[in-house]
Amino acid sequence: MTALAADVTQPRSTSKPMALSNLLFLVAGLVFLMVVVGGITRLTESGLSITEWKPVSGAVPPLTHADWVKAFELYQATPEYREINGPAGMDLAAFKQIYFWEFLHRLIGRLIGLVFALPLLWFAFRRAIPPGYGWKMIGLLALGGAQGALGWYMVMSGLSQRTDVSHFRLSAHLLLALTIMAALIWVALDLRRLARSGSDRPSRLTGAAALTLLALFVQLLLGAWVAGLNAGQVAPDWPTMQGRLFPEGVDWSRGAFWALSNDPFLIHFVHRWWAWGVVAALVVFARKVKRVPGGRVPSIAIHSTFGTQILLGIATVMTGVSIGLAALHQAVGAALLAATIWGAHVQGAPATR
Repeated sequence: MTALAADVTQPRSTSKPMALSNLLFLVAGLVFLMVVVGGITRLTESGLSITEWKPVSGAVPPLTHADWVKAFELYQATPEYREINGPAGMDLAAFKQIYFWEFLHRLIGRLIGLVFALPLLWFAFRRAIPPGYGWKMIGLLALGGAQGALGWYMVMSGLSQRTDVSHFRLSAHLLLALTIMAALIWVALDLRRLARSGSDRPSRLTGAAALTLLALFVQLLLGAWVAGLNAGQVAPDWPTMQGRLFPEGVDWSRGAFWALSNDPFLIHFVHRWWAWGVVAALVVFARKVKRVPGGRVPSIAIHSTFGTQILLGIATVMTGVSIGLAALHQAVGAALLAATIWGAHVQGAPATR
């Protein structure tokens, strides 16, 4: 850590910005994979199958029949098993299936930590971190650690009184993962510019980029709530919901704010239609990006990903939330954020002197 923090005094000739950039892109790719697997974990109702948080020993799955029986017994004590899967006849073989996805999700998280931390220590030891980037690396590592803790905090919400996790904690877990991915990409792009130009000229977030990312953030938040509340299944038709523009069944009894943050019918409705506001913001922003040097490709990426995302969202609804399509919907949502971050970075590049 001392070597990381003291990078300001390092000789510039020892720094390896391109190699460090490649590492950050690799880690961002692994975070993307973790988001996709996390979506499948949620869709298959697998997230509560592991009831303990063991950061080190938990990297080894049950190896013997007795180990599997013990893991299954711990799961049988959860409300999800007692109220849903137990009455449905879940046996040990079925438990192993849901255990797989949660174990894989946690294993990728551990892999991300190792893939990032170990090479970073090597960079620090060799004084290869460019001046000014040591604290950024420490911050990214800290965010990764916070993500692991937040993931367990999310799981805890479904182990005692609920049959699933809190959709608020689920959304926080997903959005932090996406924030980490976005930060990794942004810093990696800054490092690439440093490697090519020889001078540290990081991009700045413009007002247009900030507003576009805010609109997209709201849509991603709503999407996480839809997933957490299984709200995608309340209306398998489009563009109407149950044959109506506005769905029946919204619970207004506890006020509009409660309904907007807890009612699956209303959240699904808002998620559908806020998407078009996000599309409008993305179209305007992508055109701005296209006008700056190097902006054509990220502009195309933004248009391509939001177009694909809209089609996948409609298909997911009309298939009654097919696991495959829903997982693709979450994956393309993460890709859309990455494309938007890329465009924001290009647009925020300092003027060439």
